[in-house]
Amino acid sequence: MSAPTVDVLRLTDAAALSDLGRYAARARSLDDAGAIRLQAAGAVLAAWVGVLPGRGILGEGTVLGLRTFALAEPAECDLVVPLGAVTDRTARPTGTGDLPVPPTRAIATWSAVTPPRSGWTASGSVAADDLAVAARAGLEEVSAAVRERGAAAGLVRDRVWSREVADGLRAGAAFAAYALGFLRPGSPVTVLRSGPWTRLTAVGGHVVMR
Repeated sequence: MSAPTVDVLRLTDAAALSDLGRYAARARSLDDAGAIRLQAAGAVLAAWVGVLPGRGILGEGTVLGLRTFALAEPAECDLVVPLGAVTDRTARPTGTGDLPVPPTRAIATWSAVTPPRSGWTASGSVAADDLAVAARAGLEEVSAAVRERGAAAGLVRDRVWSREVADGLRAGAAFAAYALGFLRPGSPVTVLRSGPWTRLTAVGGHVVMR
């Protein structure tokens, strides 16, 4: 990661900043000690979060969430910070879209695995309602395993989220889209592919999995 060249990321308005805060809060509910990668390039801020960790050098099984935000002032940065540093700053409304760049850095293994920016090919669509059903069913199964097995439920969790719910689409992607609030009832979710990567583009954001 390179050091930021700005001290403040200026989103378009206070509503956009609150939106970023809600997104970070959802991600933090999945992992209170989690991180967020802030990539600003020109007038766009890409905010990445890790939902499910991958395995090995290539990060097989990685599931990431992505939201993009327009910037009122062009900026360049690429850094990983604690989710809590973002939620703390967005929880204190200032009436502007300004996000002071957190000085604290975080370590997130998923941030070393960068999905491609281009070369995506459309590969059909899936109903948001179907993804929500798959996510809720998986959550019930994982919750039951945690109650019954405690720390030993990890194997069940891995099996549940690696289960295929559509052609080449794992339940972990449905979970990410549901948990991060990307799904809207009755709306289609576009499926795109690029090499080993699959991307879901929903109304509320993107899920990228390897």
